[in-house]
Amino acid sequence: MQETPPLVVDVDGTLTGPDQAVAPRAMTVLAEWPAPVVVATGKAFPFPVALCQFVGIEPCVIAENGGVVFVGESDELVFGGDPEAVDAFVAAYRERGHSLGWGNVDLANRWRETEIAVSLDQPREPLDELAETHGLTVIDTGYAYHVKSPGVDKGTGLRAVAEELGYAPGDFLAVGDSINDVATFELAGESVAVANADEHAAAAADRRTDARYAAGFLEAVEPYR
Repeated sequence: MQETPPLVVDVDGTLTGPDQAVAPRAMTVLAEWPAPVVVATGKAFPFPVALCQFVGIEPCVIAENGGVVFVGESDELVFGGDPEAVDAFVAAYRERGHSLGWGNVDLANRWRETEIAVSLDQPREPLDELAETHGLTVIDTGYAYHVKSPGVDKGTGLRAVAEELGYAPGDFLAVGDSINDVATFELAGESVAVANADEHAAAAADRRTDARYAAGFLEAVEPYR
């Protein structure tokens, strides 16, 4: 068994199945991991914090694709991006008669602070047009369109977390499945894409698992267990 590195891991499509439920065996791995665990996700800040607390590990999270970073060990909370530009984008998008697509009680965005998530069933063209107008960018993670500031991503989040914890980004093992994981893959010492990964993550990874979703995560970390 190899020495266990610190871990930075995506949630949707990596710790979950296609139903977006976190696999119990994946939670066990996180709970037993002897090095620091960083949960890196496109979801709003409360979601990965809650996951860490329910797993029973110190909250250490990269949320909103790098827009929010929290290291519980040092109680350090950092925000990135341009929330005012995002607010202006949302106002303009709605003025055109578009919806974010999550219904009246929008749990996808209720607690977001630095970006906005738009349902994949909404038209892409106006998103790109208005995002460019407001100096923002759009990424499709396979679960939502994320309208965010350029230059803020999971990689910038990993740099911040690593520095706070006393590691280099290259010390980390990264596991993920989507275009928003490419930034951590490029920095980590070892990167693994699960079998259901999109073409961007698969191309950026050092290796790819045979198994999909959470089973792929278990396969990715097996050499260290």
